[in-house]
Amino acid sequence: MNEPVVMAVVILVVAAIGLVIGFFARGMLANQGIKAANEKAERIVAEARAQQKELILQAKEEQVQLQREVDDESRAKRLDLQNLERRLLQRDEQLDQRTDMLEERDRKLLLREQELDAQRAELSAAKAEQVQALERVSGLSAEEAKATLVEEVREEAEKDSVRLVRAIERSAREGAEDKARDVVITAIQRVMVDHTAEGTVTTVPIPSDEMKGRIIGREGRNIRALEQATGVDLIIDDTPDSVMLSGFDPVRREVARLALTKLVQDGRIHPGRIEDVVNKAQAEVDVVIREAGESAAYDTAVPGLPAEILTLLGRLRYRTSFGQSVLNHVKETSLLSGIIAAELGADVQVAKLGGLLHDMGKAIDHEVEGPHAAIGAEIAAKHNLSPKAVNAIAAHHREVDYTCQEAPIVQIADAISASRPGARGETMDTYMKRLTELQEIANGFPGVEKSFAVQAGREVRILVKPNEIDDLASGRLARDIVRQIEETLTYPGQIKVTVIRETRSVEYAK
Repeated sequence: MNEPVVMAVVILVVAAIGLVIGFFARGMLANQGIKAANEKAERIVAEARAQQKELILQAKEEQVQLQREVDDESRAKRLDLQNLERRLLQRDEQLDQRTDMLEERDRKLLLREQELDAQRAELSAAKAEQVQALERVSGLSAEEAKATLVEEVREEAEKDSVRLVRAIERSAREGAEDKARDVVITAIQRVMVDHTAEGTVTTVPIPSDEMKGRIIGREGRNIRALEQATGVDLIIDDTPDSVMLSGFDPVRREVARLALTKLVQDGRIHPGRIEDVVNKAQAEVDVVIREAGESAAYDTAVPGLPAEILTLLGRLRYRTSFGQSVLNHVKETSLLSGIIAAELGADVQVAKLGGLLHDMGKAIDHEVEGPHAAIGAEIAAKHNLSPKAVNAIAAHHREVDYTCQEAPIVQIADAISASRPGARGETMDTYMKRLTELQEIANGFPGVEKSFAVQAGREVRILVKPNEIDDLASGRLARDIVRQIEETLTYPGQIKVTVIRETRSVEYAK
């Protein structure tokens, strides 16, 4: 054999062997793939069985939780029903008790009514016996006694009518005298100023209630510094968005108001800054006071006043008397004094000076002892003002005698300014005291059940007990109350007394 043939044979043999080996290798690989697939399938089945068990367990837990919630809800509803049933039972018991109480009350009322009927019968019998006894003792019949009483009442009424006529005549004479002073009334009409009512408390608005805490400060340091620097009490309560300043000195109150307003607007509140702001506010108020005094002297045409007196006049800007501004009052008094002095031929300039300065002492009457008229006269004398003006200041309340014609003019002008309608207002305490006194006088008479002071104290309405006061006694009671009011009280105008006697008969149809 030649070499090529051998090589071909070898190649064929090798190829055949490769085919055989590849067949077996392929079979082995196929078996391994099948085995892996089987293992994977078993793993998937196991995982599915595990998930199935987990889902079953979770479902059982949810079922148990749901059952527990249903049981809790049922238990709560049973408790609510039990509580409701208990409350209904208690209410039924209370209603039963109330019914028993009402029945007992009706029984007592019935017994009381029977007792009253018996007492009325006894009272009627006793009254009849008393009338008979009085007739025997007096020798008069009931009709004769009534006639005598009517005559006495008529005489008393005639006396009251005479008294009323005299009062009317006196009022007419006073009216005639007033008519003769038309020039004074004309002066009042020519001088009109505004009046404001102030008290001892000033309200300062704040932006929010949080600001109250800042005003008080830590441990109250800020509020103590404010009160010490101004001499005014700060009242911080539940009133929203406001702080109140309390003090009898109106100038200090104004300084405190101005200082607190600036502190609230700035927002920086501490003891050091408080002192600085209060000093600045004091300086501003001093400027306002000086300008107010100068303006008053200019408006009334009273030149040449010393600076101290102008300052005292300016302080009156913050002073009130019965709701009337004292500064406006002295300006009005000065103008009235000048007009009256011109009409009577007196010294106009002295009268105007006395009228302007007559209440000057009120600016410092809380600091200096003595009446304000004496204080003002002493200050005027110290500054070498006219002796006539000094006498007018000192005598405007008749605490000293007149030494010049201008003094009574100032007194008259002062009274006109203070007494004209709208100038002054009564304080609430005075008003309530008058109403209380009227009711106390009325309630002090026997047979009076209730009394009411109405129409700002211009009328008193009195309810009397009808079984104690008859119609005739009602008129007598009204006159007695009027007489008591006239003797014990001081009041403007007149007071109407109305006695009301009412008898009611009430029955129920059943």
